[in-house]
Amino acid sequence: MAKTDNVSTPHRMYGGQAIIEGVMIRGVRACAVAVRRADGSIHHETIPLLGWANGKLRQVPFVRGILVLAETLVIGMRAYTIGANQQIKDAGEDEDAEIGSLGMGLMTALALVFGIGLFFLLPLFISRPFEEQSDFLANVMEGVARLVIFLVYIWAIGLMKDIKRMYGYHGAEHMTIHAYERGLPLTPEEIRKFSPAHPRCGTSFLLTVVVVSIIVFMFVPREPLWMLIGSRIVLIPVIAAMSYEFIRFTGTHTGNFFADLVGQPNLWLQKLTTAQPDDEMIEVAVSAMRTAIELDEKGEAISS
Repeated sequence: MAKTDNVSTPHRMYGGQAIIEGVMIRGVRACAVAVRRADGSIHHETIPLLGWANGKLRQVPFVRGILVLAETLVIGMRAYTIGANQQIKDAGEDEDAEIGSLGMGLMTALALVFGIGLFFLLPLFISRPFEEQSDFLANVMEGVARLVIFLVYIWAIGLMKDIKRMYGYHGAEHMTIHAYERGLPLTPEEIRKFSPAHPRCGTSFLLTVVVVSIIVFMFVPREPLWMLIGSRIVLIPVIAAMSYEFIRFTGTHTGNFFADLVGQPNLWLQKLTTAQPDDEMIEVAVSAMRTAIELDEKGEAISS
């Protein structure tokens, strides 16, 4: 196994996601998942990247944002399922018990329906009474409602015990990526020098989607009703594409005054979605990162 304590080799752009008692790191060739088991061991799995989302279109501005969003939904749910399955096994005696592909598909569909309903359609109907004054005011109030609902939702789920632990893993993931990007050894001492916030965070992406949607929907007519509702759904990929380019710019121009200024609200939001991790959480994040690095260094793609 290649030694990866010091990763001063040419940097690749790594991202990740916190899951139940674990961390997923997306590499160039595959995603590495590490999950803490009840006995203290770390369970590892790899998830293949999606071929249709990683071709030449991945380099096309705005198109790549839609591909990234779709891939993130699919791979993110697979990673979350891996974490959940390990907890199911730890809670019982059946090592074969797990959530299958059908269950994963249903959870993904329900999550999409819930997200669209809560963050796009509910604010729309909340703003309907303001149409009597002007469409522009109604669109502004819709945007304000969407932002408030989003922030309250993030805050509220953070009160749950399991989500609080996931926020610790979220912080460990970010801090580990920070250390890697600085070319430092992936040790707790070096990792703890960094903030749990990171410019390329998925939470930052969601906040950007909310803000961009406010701007875009300001100029969309509110009649007829079917077009109003349809626009909130059909324009989601467009808004996601624009948001991705913004996050990509701020994430790759750290140190640039303008990029740091406009990206600051995203970092503030992460005070709600990250926490200082304990050493065991950092160990899990480092384990996932090392696995992703080793797969990339070997030049091996993981097949489905």
